[in-house]
This record gives sequence, structure tokens and C-alpha cells, in this order.
Amino acid sequence: MTTNTVLTLVGSLRAGSTNAQLAEAIQLNAPEQVDVVIHESLGNIPFYNEDIDVEGQVPAAAAALRAAANDADTLLLVTPEYNGTVPAPLKNAIDWLSRPFGAGALSGKPTAVVGTAFGQYGGVWAQDEARKAVGIAGAKVLEDVKLAVPGSMVRFAEVHPKDDAEVVEQIKGVFEALAEARTADAA
Repeated sequence: MTTNTVLTLVGSLRAGSTNAQLAEAIQLNAPEQVDVVIHESLGNIPFYNEDIDVEGQVPAAAAALRAAANDADTLLLVTPEYNGTVPAPLKNAIDWLSRPFGAGALSGKPTAVVGTAFGQYGGVWAQDEARKAVGIAGAKVLEDVKLAVPGSMVRFAEVHPKDDAEVVEQIKGVFEALAEARTADAA
């Protein structure tokens, strides 16, 4: 049986990030035959600039991100909400993955967006913005995949998301949707 690789991009660079913890919980709860790869270096990627996006001269961190996305079967974006929108590192990653226009690493790639935030809605504005950006960039956005955990700083102060039964159950739904999207693409 073949393995499904899910490239996971976490929008928060903070060491104690609840979104990084959510990504870990997702990785730990992956079904058999699913390899969740958390891309660790979004903070090392320079801001997108067409002047440095030249074949043979693409910065190493951006080239590694593109290679990882090309090798993945599906993408999962895990985003906090900064000032009502998606954080710069995640948006920058989307920008790098969108090029070359119409043929970037996101082109047709099934992509889901989830996350957690301190606010009462769990970062849904940022998730909506990320879905919009990644869709415009060419990804096949899984609009029905929803996982927004509110009150993250309090909820996960003493409990890791991997130990939160409600979150783990929702993670299963994310994997089911990703599997359905991959199966639909293979058909």
C-alpha cells in the first residue's frame, strides 16, 4: 500500500506555539500509510521577491519548500490568527509555492487549512484568508475541512492538543477529508 505524504506548514514561529502543538497532534494521530511531514523552516525563507526567484538562484530555503510541496500528496496549513488574518511566514510560503504562476507546487494540490487561536472563534478569519490565498495560488482547497480551536492559550495551558479528545476526534475528520480528496484526484 502506498503512503500518503501530507506536508504541514505551521504559520507560527513561536517556540511554545499552540499551532505547532496542534501540528504535532495531527502528526501523532495520522492513520497508517499517512506520513505527516512538518516543514520546520518557514522562518528561514526570505520574503517573496521576483528578483530573487530566478532559476538556478532560488534561495535554498525556498527551493526546499517547493521540493517538499512537489513531493507531497496533500498540504495542510496550520495557522494562528494575527490581527484578524494569516501570519506573514505562512503567507510568504504560499507566495513562494504559487510560482511560477499557473505551474507552482500548489497547482491542483489538495489543501486543507486548520488552526487554533486565543480568541473565541479559533482563528476562523485567518483560516478563511489562508484558504482564499492558497486557492488563488492554484491549490485545490478543501473548503469543508474545518478545525478551529478557540481559547488556545487557556485550553492548552496544561493539556497538549494530542491529549484533548475533542481535538483528536476532529483530526480524524481532517484525515478522512484529505484521503477522500486524494482518492478523487487518483480517479
